[in-house]
Amino acid sequence: MLLSFSLLRRSLLLAAFGLLVSSVVQANGPVRVGSKIDTEGKLLGNIMVLALEANGIKTENKVSLGNTKIVRTALVAGEIDIYPEYTGNGAFMLGAEKSPAWKDLRAGYELAKKMDFEKNKIVWLEPANANNTWAIAVRKDLATANQLRSMDDVGRYIAKGGTFKLAASAEFMERTDAMPAFQAAYGFKLRADQALVLAGGDTAATIKAAAEKTSGVNAAMAYGTDGPLAALGLLVMEDPKGVQPVYAPAPLVREEVLKRHPAIATILAPIFKSLDTPTLQMLNARIQLEGQDPRKVASGYLQSKGFLK
Repeated sequence: MLLSFSLLRRSLLLAAFGLLVSSVVQANGPVRVGSKIDTEGKLLGNIMVLALEANGIKTENKVSLGNTKIVRTALVAGEIDIYPEYTGNGAFMLGAEKSPAWKDLRAGYELAKKMDFEKNKIVWLEPANANNTWAIAVRKDLATANQLRSMDDVGRYIAKGGTFKLAASAEFMERTDAMPAFQAAYGFKLRADQALVLAGGDTAATIKAAAEKTSGVNAAMAYGTDGPLAALGLLVMEDPKGVQPVYAPAPLVREEVLKRHPAIATILAPIFKSLDTPTLQMLNARIQLEGQDPRKVASGYLQSKGFLK
């Protein structure tokens, strides 16, 4: 009995020591930087990695980790430490879909910041002055021939049996605040054969499908900061009813990580402040349209603004 007790105590001590070592390693380990899989996610993720590394904060690059659900789940679970998110996504992530705050950049940011810290101890750092809202873009030839300028026009066109096929991600088609919200507000309903659902959430693929008429596609899920739309002959439809929230990008970081590295906030604040909508369109176009590497685009921008030497 004494031997068994001794062995048990030794096992418990070893287990406790192992947990302590693991905790110390994690506390002193690199900041794990994640991002979504879309073009702007890769851009902003690399901007964050490069900026933190340049200021002496070691990072582990987990950029382009997955869609919103995957990256958000990883942050809440402590599997990553920081990633760029959008104010408008706070509506469904934090269970406050009906709040009017999401239609305003600052109000949405302040609400998300308050709720996420209270619920999850996640800190929303200062956002960019940009709106990467979801939108629908149609081919200019289709828009011109049918006088399509807004989602009101699109709704009437589809309801009357107009030829329409949209390239989009599964997330866009399924989330209640995305395509279902557009359909409810503008009085139309797409049939299954009127959508080409592509894996991931990268608008580079949806825009390309519309530009090249892949499988009869003539419209695309797009973001407000997508760069190559005009160059590829696509026109963003206006959203006169304000269906979509404002999606301003902001870094999200776990509180315990920010406490270990308080400089993260001061490093990233001026960088995100410099990123307005035209700037993000330009940078995204270099990746989507010109095929440049996201890390190189991020590095070039940071150097041009004096954030990197």
